[in-house]
Amino acid sequence: MAPEPAGGVQSLRRAFDLLERLADAGGEASLSELAATTGLPLPTIHRLIRTLVALGYVRQNSNRRYTLGSRLIRLGETASRQFGRWARPLLAELVDRVGETVNLAVLDGDEVVYVAQAPSRHSVRMFTEVGRRVLPHGTGVGKAMLAQLPRDEARALLERTGLPASTPNTITDAAELLASLDLVVEQGYALDEGEQEVGVRCVAVPLRDAPALAAVSVSGPDSRLTKEAVTRMLPDVLRIAERLSTEATRA
Repeated sequence: MAPEPAGGVQSLRRAFDLLERLADAGGEASLSELAATTGLPLPTIHRLIRTLVALGYVRQNSNRRYTLGSRLIRLGETASRQFGRWARPLLAELVDRVGETVNLAVLDGDEVVYVAQAPSRHSVRMFTEVGRRVLPHGTGVGKAMLAQLPRDEARALLERTGLPASTPNTITDAAELLASLDLVVEQGYALDEGEQEVGVRCVAVPLRDAPALAAVSVSGPDSRLTKEAVTRMLPDVLRIAERLSTEATRA
């Protein structure tokens, strides 16, 4: 668990961390599994979980394991609609132009969160679940957002998260990744060359004037999303990123 921020409410932060850990575990975990992932004592976890169960945000199954509760559905759907209200029409417009799946992501703490998507119409296409959290170093959107941070902040984030490899193509050396961010700034976009999933290429552009760090990406099989195709579609991605940035300030 990350250090407690100044002025934070520890029990509240721990409760939300338990919800995040349940989500990371696929929505279900035992108390001992939660203790292993959070580092919290079992009595503390049990007290917090009982409160979350009473509120309906966590449910205990007959096998005594715990799952995310139904009250979270309304919160998630409301948050999704809030992002989708202004983002989805522009994401759909970009899909019409480039023919591949388009995602919008934000940097939440040390993680990338996918907040909206417009899928490709191809039968073989990329799909990233809205709400999915990943580390930024192995994704196009993550690198696009890291490039917008001061280098000492980006370095500190990478020290906290590490650079685990999702594929053999993932950059796992912090110095190499930090050096690559200068190129992202220079060219205005980031690439994921099979670093999150083998056989998938992604091009991502940051939303430069948005209230929070965010990026839009186009991803697809590298057999279709060739480097030449990326070059052709880049003006459309840049244009939509600029419009998304404008809309984000109004949302």
